[in-house]
Amino acid sequence: MTKLLHRPAALALGLCLALSLGTPPVSARTVERGVEPKHQPVVQRTDFVFDVVADGSGGLASAEQSRLTAWFNALGLRYGDHISLAGTGSLALRDAVADVVGRYGLLIDSEAPVTAGEAPVGSLRVIVSRSVASVPGCPSWADRAGADFVGGLSDNYGCAMASNLAAMVADPRDLVEGRTAGVDPTSTVSGRAIKAYQEKAPTGSGGLQAISTGGK
Repeated sequence: MTKLLHRPAALALGLCLALSLGTPPVSARTVERGVEPKHQPVVQRTDFVFDVVADGSGGLASAEQSRLTAWFNALGLRYGDHISLAGTGSLALRDAVADVVGRYGLLIDSEAPVTAGEAPVGSLRVIVSRSVASVPGCPSWADRAGADFVGGLSDNYGCAMASNLAAMVADPRDLVEGRTAGVDPTSTVSGRAIKAYQEKAPTGSGGLQAISTGGK
């Protein structure tokens, strides 16, 4: 009778051991000393090249201009793309390419990245550098939601902020290099007005004005 009573308990214990061995362990969170998330935007750059051939006078022929415009349209040229020129083309050819780029509201960068190969002699290589920002590994549900007694952060912490920042930035290169602030004309005008107010002499500094009624 004793053996019959202990047999179900032994079976239950064995079943619990089997289930515990088959269940993956929950990864313990590490103690965080700050609130900086490990998920950060990553910027990747891709360079597209197009060689423009000059005509007999060293400028840009209409057929070549149509090819360049069609290439820009195929790329979907937009704000955030950086265009640069490389090669031995003439100044007239550079100005003609800059005019085509200006139709898209963009300017030519002064420095061009290094690309494979070179443009033919007398021609120009148009380089379109496009950067894309993304957050690898987001969203992440590696750890399970539950009680945390060590002050750790969830594995998905920071994904929402970083993903929205990567999606909303107009030029992803600003996340890497930043951008210098230009001169604000409003601050210049206001500063000039404040300076004039501070340097103006007080109205009573010249003493009281003598007023005569005309009598003797």
